[in-house]
Formats: sequence, structure tokens, C-alpha cells
Amino acid sequence: MPTDTERRTALTSSLLERYGVLTREAVHAEEIAGGFSAVYPIAKAMEEAGRARRGYFVAGLGAAQFALPGADDRLRSLREDPPREESRTVVIAATDPANPYGAALPWPEREGARPQRVAGAQVILRDGHLTAWLGRADRNLLTFLPESEPEASETAAAIAGALAGLVESGRRRVLLVGKVDGEDPSRSPLAQYLREAGFLSGSRGFLKRMPPRETEKRQVPGPESPVAVHTDA
Repeated sequence: MPTDTERRTALTSSLLERYGVLTREAVHAEEIAGGFSAVYPIAKAMEEAGRARRGYFVAGLGAAQFALPGADDRLRSLREDPPREESRTVVIAATDPANPYGAALPWPEREGARPQRVAGAQVILRDGHLTAWLGRADRNLLTFLPESEPEASETAAAIAGALAGLVESGRRRVLLVGKVDGEDPSRSPLAQYLREAGFLSGSRGFLKRMPPRETEKRQVPGPESPVAVHTDA
């Protein structure tokens, strides 16, 4: 049976692998029993053994930060935003360790509804910046658009494209955006971009549905005909 030290070592190692840079805020977000004090001695011992590095890697977070060797170099290489033509937008679960918001980083300030790290909710990140949060009911979308142009329009288009991608990739069969920032989505800056991304506007909001799968077409048999199922080879 593993000792307490062995269990905490395994826990600390898994947290370092998950986050790359381990901070007090990340440990608290994981709701680890004993909090940061439960893993700090192990992380410190790993630093002394050369298995981790200690430093102030992420500004604005706790001073005691530990990183895997090489993680700090990767952070430095991503210090500047990439050129616009190389921007990348991803949709991940709000609870994914790759989403720092609501854990290592606070959610951006906003009036009204606030995003949460709950199961089923998703975030849209563009070059690591939070641009939108989609509730687990798939109906309420909160956006965090830049204030200046053309960044605001580019971000709105990226959000719409990312939402469409959820359906086009098969991750969702149907996606309904019933509200954007608590309002009728047809009044949102996203409206035109949602239409361009293939969403249909209706009384309930903007809807995008996966088209029928042609590989499952079935021919209705006649009285003397065998059933023919057409599938791709």
C-alpha cells in the first residue's frame, strides 16, 4: 500500500504534467485536499532533485510556481501573440486544464451573467485569450470581444466559425444559440457571422444542424425486392 508521501508525489507529478506550470491557484481549482501546502514540499523536493524548476513564470499569480523542465522555455516562445494570419481558435471544455480562466486566471469582468467552470460548459480561446463561453445547455453564449476594430470583427467571425466547427466536425449534431450576452442573438455583432457560418435564424435563435448522413441511405424494398443498404466502401 503506498505511503502518504508516495501518494502526494504521484499527485504532484500528475499536476505538473497536466499544467506544465503548477501554481497555487491551479491547485485550489482542483480542490485538492490540504490545498497548495499538500503539494508544496513535494514540488520543492522535485526542484532540489532537478525534476522541476521554481520561478516566477506567470505574472500576477502566486510567487511559488513550479514548472517542468522546458515548460518555461515554451512560455517564453509564446510571449508575443502570433501574426493574424496564424491565429488559432479552439473550443475546449470549461473544466479542461488547458483553460486557465476560472482557475489560474480570473474570468474577465463583465456585467450580468458570469461564466463558470462547470461540466458541459465550453470556452472558445483565440491564441489563448478567452473570446466566448458556451453554457452546458448550448443556448446562452457569453462573448468577450475586443473593443477596437478590426480585432472585434475578426474575433466575432472566429467565434462563429468555431461554433460551426462543433457541428461540422460531428462533435454536436445540433447547436442552438438562443441568446448572446443575455440578448436576442439577431441583435448581436455575431449575427452576420453566424449566418455566414451556416446557422439559420429562427424564433428560438440561431440553429445549425448536421446534415443527414448519405452513407445511411436506405432504399425502400418492393414486394419482391431485397432490402438494399447503400454504404460507402
